[in-house]
Amino acid sequence: MTNKSNNGFNTWQKSFEKETKKNFSDAKSETDEGIDIKPVYTRDDLENFSFVENNSLPGQWPYTRGPKASMYTNRPWTIRQYAGFSTAEESNEFYKKNLESGQKGLSVAFDLPTHRGYDSDDDLVMGDVGKAGVAIDTVEDMKILFNNIPLDQMSVSMTMNGAVLPVLASFIVAGEEQGVDRSLLSGTIQNDILKEFMVRNTYIYPPEPSMKIVADIIEFTSKEMPKFNSISISGYHMQEAGADNVLELAYTLADGMEYVRAAMSKGLDVDDFAPRLSFFFAIGTDFFMEIAKLRAARTLWAKIMKDFGAKNERSLILRTHCQTSGVSLTEIDPYNNIIRTSYEALSAILGGTQSLHTNSFDEAIALPTDESARIARNTQLILQNETGVTKTVDPLAGSYFVENLTEELSKKAWDIITEIEELGGMTKAVKAGIPKLKIEESATKKQAKVDSGSRVVVGVNKYKNPKEPSVDVRVIDNNRVRDDQIKKIQAIKESRDTKAVEKALTNLTNAAKDETNLLVPCIEAIKLRATVGEVSKALEQVYGRHFAKSLSVSGVYGKHFEGDEEFMKVESKIKEFENLNGRRPRVLVVKMGQDGHDRGAKIVATSFADMGFDVDMGPLFQSPKDVAKDAIENDVHAIGVSTLAAGHKTLVPELMKGLKEIDPKSKIIVFVGGIIPEQDYEFLYENNVSAIFGPGSNIIESAEKVIDLISDNLSKE
Repeated sequence: MTNKSNNGFNTWQKSFEKETKKNFSDAKSETDEGIDIKPVYTRDDLENFSFVENNSLPGQWPYTRGPKASMYTNRPWTIRQYAGFSTAEESNEFYKKNLESGQKGLSVAFDLPTHRGYDSDDDLVMGDVGKAGVAIDTVEDMKILFNNIPLDQMSVSMTMNGAVLPVLASFIVAGEEQGVDRSLLSGTIQNDILKEFMVRNTYIYPPEPSMKIVADIIEFTSKEMPKFNSISISGYHMQEAGADNVLELAYTLADGMEYVRAAMSKGLDVDDFAPRLSFFFAIGTDFFMEIAKLRAARTLWAKIMKDFGAKNERSLILRTHCQTSGVSLTEIDPYNNIIRTSYEALSAILGGTQSLHTNSFDEAIALPTDESARIARNTQLILQNETGVTKTVDPLAGSYFVENLTEELSKKAWDIITEIEELGGMTKAVKAGIPKLKIEESATKKQAKVDSGSRVVVGVNKYKNPKEPSVDVRVIDNNRVRDDQIKKIQAIKESRDTKAVEKALTNLTNAAKDETNLLVPCIEAIKLRATVGEVSKALEQVYGRHFAKSLSVSGVYGKHFEGDEEFMKVESKIKEFENLNGRRPRVLVVKMGQDGHDRGAKIVATSFADMGFDVDMGPLFQSPKDVAKDAIENDVHAIGVSTLAAGHKTLVPELMKGLKEIDPKSKIIVFVGGIIPEQDYEFLYENNVSAIFGPGSNIIESAEKVIDLISDNLSKE
């Protein structure tokens, strides 16, 4: 910095201190990522960078400024709305309406039974069929899903990881039976199993065979499907589970490195498959941090791929889809979510995404309606057509703040990647549970900041709306959808060649015992009308099913409330309960059905334990009967049910029934938290639920209500 500019900065610093009554050195604010944000940045903050090259251009090494030279000036990002619900017929109609209204690509959401490799007629999935996505049991469902949508002209993204083999095989066969050769199919299959073990939990098999499946798909598509992206390496679900931006960035790229190694282990040259790798990031509410994250991701990935020996320029380029945050959406004052989603979308665009999904404002309440989905889609159309953001490439390049933030994120993420590599790579780190615990700790810290008021959420913990608006929601008749799917399965099983299907499934099982590419025999089984569940079970005979151990952090939530009166009040009530009853109040926190999103359940378990409750954390994917049995055997006072996938109207009554069947005199209270439309509250209360806590509920207030309910319940005995 020259003397002249130095004098200018000193003058500014004096003005700042005079206006704010604080020293410049004390004015920094620390982000969730541990990055100090200064109140002003200067040219000096662009010096001595390790990763960012200030003179780079868009479409050139290290691609910080974007993967293409022209970016949106030539063609805007692809509007790719993620959707799917109920039956294939209903989802197909929804897709066609969206395409007619300006959407440019499809992104398919599958229901939880499909993710977990179960058919709709399986007793384990009775509350989940068609709820959080579309039910796909056979290739016939897949054909209906894309009826009158030409697959040689439409790019299709499929969020699928656990049952990735039968679902991709069904897509390939559906295309061929539509008259489209597999070589012409374009789109993406997520195929990112490592993040499932970390956060989302829609896995089926253990890590090692799951990684073989990933590699098989990369190998097959690189040879047979040149227009198709074999994997979408996803950080989205990490942020949704509570990861800060550094963790999301580092773990996503570390996953990518593991997949590159897996593909190379098949004898592929890195340039054979790397150009078809893609990424998927979440875009949260920290506007500039999210922009810097996408710039840092491209910068680091270029370095990583060069280290792998990539020579093709396209192998060095990180291409990404983005989706606005789901966890930032609030059930309280939900129309604020339209604003949140709009600036999250703008953040993704200024960061240089290639395609984008904008969430509907009502998704913290239920599945989006046609109207809310239209608003979400139009958010992108307005940004493309009315704001001028497509007129120049990387408009924030050269910003002292954004460039510095890009460098800081790059450095911090690289440190974590280095640690993962020293452990032996991401598969070993995941098996040790390290990323999962780090993300859970980050999630708990974030929740504590909201509950303590140190982080403002407008309408939730500050600036509350005195008149809460009512919102219409989409309702899925789970029983009707399941009955329809069961009839379809029965019809197919009656019409197919049973012996041929059994032989194909046996061939698939045998293939799993050696190094055969599993997608080949899987396609043959699907052609013969084997079901998704049958294919999954054929592989399960060799690999088994994976069951994760439940780990949790402790002390993180309580540390934010030392000396807090409300927190101490709950602690006092719990101690009083213990003195009166000889033990602390005991709560079993559970997920039921196939919903693996356990962020909320983990935060409740951790925070309740910090306040003094005895907390048991049930394993994932329990049936209501299993939960009832565990609760009575462990003599708990209350069961806390976490629900995000709309199965509460089926699963909670089954839980109540199970409690009464095992112990007709049971006094266990049940409270429910998660995404529950207000119109369902009365139904749950009629089924003897004691309390309901929607998204945005303050945990300390919720804990006080629970201890009061337990105490009142015991006093009635």
